[in-house]
Amino acid sequence: MDTKSKGDILTSVLGIIAEFNPFHNGHLHLIKTARKGHDFSGIVCVMSGNFMQRGDAALCNKWVRARMALQAGADLVIELPFCFAVRSAYFFARGSIELLYRTTAVSHLAFGSESGNLEELQSISTIIARENDEYKKYLKHHLSQGLNFPVARARTIQAIIGKHIPNLDHVLMQPNNILALEYLRVLEQESIPLQPFTVIRKGSSYNSMELSPYASASAIRSTILSTCDTSLIENSMPPGSLALLKQEIFAGRAPVTIDDLQQSILVKLRTMPLEKLRQIYEVSEGLEYRIRKAAISSGSLAELRQLIKTKRYSQTRINRLLLYSLLDMEKEQIKSFDQHGPLYLHILGLSTKGQKILQTLKNKSNLQVLNRGSEVKKLCQDKSNPTLQAMLGLDVRATDIYSLLYPAVSARHGSLDYTTSPWICGEDSTFRTPQS
Repeated sequence: MDTKSKGDILTSVLGIIAEFNPFHNGHLHLIKTARKGHDFSGIVCVMSGNFMQRGDAALCNKWVRARMALQAGADLVIELPFCFAVRSAYFFARGSIELLYRTTAVSHLAFGSESGNLEELQSISTIIARENDEYKKYLKHHLSQGLNFPVARARTIQAIIGKHIPNLDHVLMQPNNILALEYLRVLEQESIPLQPFTVIRKGSSYNSMELSPYASASAIRSTILSTCDTSLIENSMPPGSLALLKQEIFAGRAPVTIDDLQQSILVKLRTMPLEKLRQIYEVSEGLEYRIRKAAISSGSLAELRQLIKTKRYSQTRINRLLLYSLLDMEKEQIKSFDQHGPLYLHILGLSTKGQKILQTLKNKSNLQVLNRGSEVKKLCQDKSNPTLQAMLGLDVRATDIYSLLYPAVSARHGSLDYTTSPWICGEDSTFRTPQS
């Protein structure tokens, strides 16, 4: 994609898709490594909002995590709408890449992977993207054995090309590789001309609980949620990110855990009519009866997850399903969102370079750019585009629910998307925010 503009303000712009939950040294490594050998005019990050792809709540809110990214070298942070951020890897990837592409400014896509081998990942993603008869036959066979989709797909690819790639099963089941494959799949299927490259993941694995200079986000979150002792993670996060996290903890806005939603979720599932529950996204094959029975018998989210879980339904999928139920995300609504793709650019933060990129977005992108809390409110009240209104409305509702999880009662204000504008990082690394 040509991203040159008048006066050659922009040459090429790097896109990164992330959750930054929280921003740690591994994320910093990705940004620094991706920059090497490239003369990028800026870095645009598409970042999940207050709820994550695995169905969890973010440790701290989206504006704080955007500031963490800006401190570390990002220039523009855009929120991935809730309806894509809390979906399976494919829809997460598709929504994110479509959003980057629709900015009209981004030319490259960088992502981390355990493999670090782009050619190897592309050979696998091509099989997934093309879904030929052989692929469909093997996949149907493995699904019929009761395997969940990720495992069934891994075994399908292994059956097709297993002998040609050493340790293929290991490659296919690594979390960063899984997302990498989906990014590449979307680029091919949708013919999106972003130039991809991958950076090998550094340090502990995604699920490792070991604390180290390159600890996983999971280890950092687990430590903070169990101890709130930031001294234990001071070597695992950039100093600026750690300082912001400390600030949020002191203010009573962190750490946040989805387990505090257990009563709300149980109330919803116990009282929702079965017909309504049947319409919730990803509820199928009579699962509504199993969910209702589990909700009646459970007194906590842990119990609820365990009672719903089956061989076909992983805990991650159940976590997402509980969020869909809480926010009334129905199948037909999601179908409409997928047909339209992301419909706006909600800016969470930007640098001086980011302001130049933002100007390009405003001049060239067909999407509405939301650069003030007041603009979010105005668009939410605009009934001229019902799909956009519903998509943005979900983001606002998700934030309203999220703020109720703040440890400090006095911090649990609503309508934060209407009153919070993006952080602006100046050349001196100080932050300011425009008035809404």
